Amino acid sequence: MSALLILSLVVSCGSGEADRDVSQITDNSQPEDAGELRINANGEDFVISGFVSSDGWHITFRHFYVTLTDITVYQTDPPYDPHSGKEITGIVTVPLDGTFTLDLAEGDENTEPVLIGTLDSVPAGHYNAMSWTMIPSVEGPSEGYSIYMDAQAEKGNQSYNVRLGFEDSYSYRAGEYIGDVRKGFVTPGGSDELEITFHVDHLFGDIEQPEDCELNVTSLGFAPFAELMQEGTVEEDLVSLLEKMPEETYTRLKEILPTLGHSGEGHCYCTVLQ
Repeated sequence: MSALLILSLVVSCGSGEADRDVSQITDNSQPEDAGELRINANGEDFVISGFVSSDGWHITFRHFYVTLTDITVYQTDPPYDPHSGKEITGIVTVPLDGTFTLDLAEGDENTEPVLIGTLDSVPAGHYNAMSWTMIPSVEGPSEGYSIYMDAQAEKGNQSYNVRLGFEDSYSYRAGEYIGDVRKGFVTPGGSDELEITFHVDHLFGDIEQPEDCELNVTSLGFAPFAELMQEGTVEEDLVSLLEKMPEETYTRLKEILPTLGHSGEGHCYCTVLQ
């Protein structure tokens, strides 16, 4: 993958072992001070159970694939600020080796987030930053796309099969996980988790939120995709959408896609690689 164009912006946003080589972990912790850190991915209830877009389309996902690589967790002091756009400098840095294609739509509302991998022996402490890259898959249903959605969209008597693939690559740098419970605290012999979270409502909006809230004002809704329906199917990617969408709508789409990645509700700094 070559980076022909790099656009940087702030967005609102397998199993592995920690490589304990000093080039990867810079810390004085001893093995007895180590614990376990699970790395999860989550599309939230929007992907698992479906939702209604800001313009009234009921969207349910059969599949929602993402492909992730270069996942790394950090202990930083001071805490990393994603709005700074700087590189993450960790006093402890631990990579999760591998490339992972995940279907975030599997299961139901009782399903736990998808386990990407487990770092079995990492120095104790608070992992308050994380980075990852999202790249096109090289095989399977999502081949050629970093994000691939297979969904059903319904409104009134209209019902469409929706297959949307997005082929751009994205590099994310996130600060501390933000949610109802703080995460990333590893104690000696203990276990905790971190999460890469995808907010698909940034793309389609959410009818349960006020019409004039920032989410719904900046999202596209589903109507721009429904307008491209042919024989009951919307099947597009960024190349075809460039030709078919109005320029302003396509530009907004390209601006929205990097904002899907979060750590819980925590924002990320995203570099878009094309």
